[in-house]
Amino acid sequence: MAAKEKSAKETPLMKQYNEIKSKYPDACLLFRVGDFYETFGEDAIRASKILGIVLTKRGAGSETETALAGFPHHSLNTYLPKLVKAGLRVAICDQLEDPKMTKTIVKRGVTELVTPGVALNDEVLHSKTNNFLASISFGKKSIGISFLDVSTGEFLTSQGGEEYIDKLLQNFLPSEILIQKTDKNRFKEIFGEQHNTFYLDDWVFKEDYATQSLTNHFKTNSLKGFGIDDLLDGIIASGVILYYLSETQHNKLQHISNIQRIAEEEYVWMDRFTIRNLELYHSTAYNAVTLLDIIDKTLSPMGGRLLKRWLALPLKDTVKIKKRHDVVAYLVNNDSVLQIIQTQIKQISDLERLISKVATGKITPKEVLYLKESLDAIIPIKNTALSSNMEAVKMMGDSLHACELLREKIGNTLTQEPPVAVSKGNVIAYGIHEELDSLRNISTSGKNYLEDLEQRESIRTGIPSLKVSFNNVFGYYIEVRNTHKDKVPTEWIRKQTLVNAERYITEELKEYESKILGAEEKIYQIESSLFEELISWIATYIKVVQHNASLIAQLDCLASFAQLAKDNNYTNPKIDNSFELHIKNGRHPVIEKQLPIGVPYIANDVFLDRESQQIIMITGPNMSGKSAILRQTALIVLLAQIGSFVPADEVQMGVIDKIFTRVGASDNISMGESTFMVEMNETASILNNISERSLILLDEIGRGTSTYDGISIAWAIAEFLHENPARPKTLFATHYHELNDMTEQFDRIKNYNVSVKELKDNVLFLRKLVEGGSAHSFGIHVAKMAGMPQLVVQRAQKLLKKLEKNHAGHESASLKEMKDEMQLSFFNLDDPLLEEIKEEIAHLDINTLTPVEALMKLNELKRMILKK
Repeated sequence: MAAKEKSAKETPLMKQYNEIKSKYPDACLLFRVGDFYETFGEDAIRASKILGIVLTKRGAGSETETALAGFPHHSLNTYLPKLVKAGLRVAICDQLEDPKMTKTIVKRGVTELVTPGVALNDEVLHSKTNNFLASISFGKKSIGISFLDVSTGEFLTSQGGEEYIDKLLQNFLPSEILIQKTDKNRFKEIFGEQHNTFYLDDWVFKEDYATQSLTNHFKTNSLKGFGIDDLLDGIIASGVILYYLSETQHNKLQHISNIQRIAEEEYVWMDRFTIRNLELYHSTAYNAVTLLDIIDKTLSPMGGRLLKRWLALPLKDTVKIKKRHDVVAYLVNNDSVLQIIQTQIKQISDLERLISKVATGKITPKEVLYLKESLDAIIPIKNTALSSNMEAVKMMGDSLHACELLREKIGNTLTQEPPVAVSKGNVIAYGIHEELDSLRNISTSGKNYLEDLEQRESIRTGIPSLKVSFNNVFGYYIEVRNTHKDKVPTEWIRKQTLVNAERYITEELKEYESKILGAEEKIYQIESSLFEELISWIATYIKVVQHNASLIAQLDCLASFAQLAKDNNYTNPKIDNSFELHIKNGRHPVIEKQLPIGVPYIANDVFLDRESQQIIMITGPNMSGKSAILRQTALIVLLAQIGSFVPADEVQMGVIDKIFTRVGASDNISMGESTFMVEMNETASILNNISERSLILLDEIGRGTSTYDGISIAWAIAEFLHENPARPKTLFATHYHELNDMTEQFDRIKNYNVSVKELKDNVLFLRKLVEGGSAHSFGIHVAKMAGMPQLVVQRAQKLLKKLEKNHAGHESASLKEMKDEMQLSFFNLDDPLLEEIKEEIAHLDINTLTPVEALMKLNELKRMILKK
C-alpha cells in the first residue's frame, strides 16, 4: 500500500526517468531536461564527486526527495570524458522531440551509451594510443580474445593459452574487457583484478550467434576470407563485441570493414614479465622513461599507434624485417625525400578517426575540411614516392590513392572556413543550391532593408529618433519616444508601453519578420540536408581512406626510424638465418639518452651462439651495470626485429623467436606470494617454453632465498639451459662468484665480469664487460657510496673479515668431517654390499632418470648402507 502511495506522488518526469534508468541500471544516466543534463540519486552523488558540481535535492522534504546534480547541455564534451575516464558507463538520454511541439511530457530516449571501451569523443581518446574494447571467451581447449577500437575501425582476434592471452592483454591494454558472467572468478584468478571488466549473459557467448553476427556485419557467406574461420573461440569473442556495440546504441559501423587475425607464429614471443621488465611502453615507476618515449619520432596519430603495435609484436620473418630496414636505409641516405615525407605528414590529421566519424555520422563540417586537407597533403608524398628509385617506396606511392573526386567534391561543397556545427550556419558554399543562395541573400540583405525602412518611415512621419529593433518576445518593432507619439500613424499597432517610449508593429514589419525568420530556418534545413548528403557520399570512400591511413602510418613509422638513426647514430643490423648474436659496441637506447651532457655511454660487445659461447655468466658488483647490459641486449634485438636501426657499431644476428627476461625483483606480496616464489614462477615459465632461437636474460636468480639455496638453484638452472637440446642463447648475471666454476665443467659457459677499478678507499665502476670472473662483490663500497653512516660502514668491514675467516675455517672443518664420514660409512663396507651398490648404479639409465627418481634411488642406496 505504501509503495502505491509513493508511486502516486511520483511526477510524470520522474516516472519517465525511472523507466529509462531501469533499462540501464549499471550506467550513469544523463537525463536531458531543457538546457541541462541532470543526474538523480546514486548517479548524482557519484557525478558530483567526479565532476566537482553542486549536489542538490529534488522535492526536498517530501517522500520522493532525491539527490540531483546537473550541468548545461553544451558542456557535455567537457564533463563526459571525466565520467568515462573515472570508469563509468554513461547513458546519454536526449529529448526526441521539440518541447514546443507537444502539450504532454517530452519523449526521451538513450541515444548513446558511452563506456571506457566504446568512445568516439575526442576528449576521451588519446591521439597516439588506441582505445581498445576487448572480449574474452573461455573455450574447452583455448581462450578466445578479440580487440576493437571503434574510433579507428581496427578489429583483431586470436586464441591461445593463458600465457598468450595474458601477453596480448599486456600488449593492447584494453580500456574495457567483456566477459561471460559465469567466468567472472576464473578471469580474476588467471589475469588478476586490475582490469576494467563488464559481464554479459551466457547466451551471447555462442558460436552460431557470433558467426551469424560477423557474417551479417561483413556481408559475407563465411569468415574464410579473413583467415579466422578456424579460430572458434576467437570468433565467439568477436561476435560478443558486435553484440555489445548494438547494445550501446552504436549501429553505424561501416568503418569496421575488416577483421584481422593476430598470428601468434609470426611474432616474437615475450611473456608479460618480459614486457614489464623491459619497460617497452609503460612502467610502474613514477616518471620512468620507456623505450617508446625514446624511439617515437612519428608525426601523425596513426603512425604513433602503429609504432606501439610494432613494438608489441616484433617480426620473426627475415624478409619482412629486411624490407623495413631497406626503406629506413633509403630514407637515411636520401634526406630530401625524408624531409618531404615528414613535412607532409605533419599536415595530415587523424585520417583513421576522421573517416570513422564519417561512418558514425559524428563528423563536423570543420573536420570534413580537415579530411580534405589531409588527403591534399598525401599528394606530394605520393609523387615523391613514385619518383623514387627504390622499388618498395615506389610501390607505396603507387598504392596511395589520390582521391581526386573526393577532394574536389569536399572543396566545392563546403565554404572555405566551415564552422564546428551545422547549426552555426555558413557550411555550404555559394553556387551549390539555388534556393539556399536566394534565402541567404534575403537573410544578409536584412540589415540594409531595416536601415532603409527606418529612414523611410522617419521621413514620412517626421519622427527623427524613430528606431527599428528586435527582441524574442515581439520580434521586429518600431520604438518612438513619448515626445513624438502624437505623430504615430493610425495604422501602426501599439505593442508595449515603456516609461519614456512606445513600441509598435506594422504589417510590413510582420511580413518581413516571417520572411527573414522563415529564411533562417529554411537555410538550416537545406544546409543540414546537403551536409548529410555529402557525408553519405564520403562514406563510399571509407575503405580507400583507411587504406591511405594505413600506408601513411607505415611511412611515418619508417621515417621515424630513419630520424632516430640520424639523431642517435644507429646502424643497420644484418639479419640472417644463423643462430649467432654478435653485437659490437652496443648501447642501451634509453640510458644513453638520460646521461648528463658530455658523459659518454660505455658501449659493450656481446657474442652468443649455440656452439662455443651459449651462456655468458656475468659477475660484478651491484651498480656496476650488469642489468643494463642484459636489458640493452634484448632492446637491440627488439629494435632490429621491428625494422629499426640499432644503437651499436655493428650487429649481426639470426632471428630471435622468443625473448625471456627475469630482471630485478617483481614482488607480488599483495597477492600473497613472496619475492622468491614470484621469481621461481617466472623462471619456471622460461624453462618450460625455450626454443633453439630463444634469447634468455637472467639477473640475480636465487637471491630471494638463503645463499646456499640460491647458489644451488642458479647452478641447476644454468646447467639445465646448457644441457637442454635447444641450447638457448643466455646472459646470466649473478653476484654468486661460485658460479664462475661452471666454465670448468660446461664447455659452452663463459665467464665475463663488469670491470671495476679499486682505489684506496673507494671503487670506480668502469661498466665495461671483460672476459673472466669477478671475485668480489663490493657491496660495502656501494653502501658507502649510497651515503651509509661511516660507523655502519666500518662495522660492516670488520664483520666481513671475521665472517670470511670463519667461513674458510668452517669450510675446511666441514670437508674433513665429510671425508671422515665417507671413510666410516663407505670404505669400511663389506665387499658383498659394495658389489650390490655397484650393481645398482651400473644399471641406472642416467639419461632417462628424472630428478625425483634420482632422489628415490639415492634414498634406497642410503637405506642399504644404514641397514649395515
